[in-house]
Amino acid sequence: MNHRPLLRLLSLMLTVLLTMPLLAASPVNINTADAATLVEGLQGIGRAKAEAIVAWRQAHGPFKSLDELEQVKGIGPSILQRNRDAIAFGAAKAKPSGKSPATVRPRPGKAGKASTDRSPRPTPAGG
Repeated sequence: MNHRPLLRLLSLMLTVLLTMPLLAASPVNINTADAATLVEGLQGIGRAKAEAIVAWRQAHGPFKSLDELEQVKGIGPSILQRNRDAIAFGAAKAKPSGKSPATVRPRPGKAGKASTDRSPRPTPAGG
């Protein structure tokens, strides 16, 4: 009797079970995630609820707290409790974009010179 297919299946199942906690461990930035990312990263969030979250965010601006999510239709205390550790609000917990944060771009009107100075400029008096 050949047990090779059974061993392959068991190996695949073990790999999936061991990697699932790693996938769920990265928080989803509720203020930057699209609907598909919300569906994938949050428990109890289907397509309709994810789209409602994105629509609420577009209409009202970024979420400031976890409790503010309850204002979205279909989101209640049980969903918030299940996802408390999976939701991030600030840029520090957002998924990396692949771009280097140290990228320096030239300012318009300063051809050939890149500036990292982001301090506010004084406005001329009288206008």
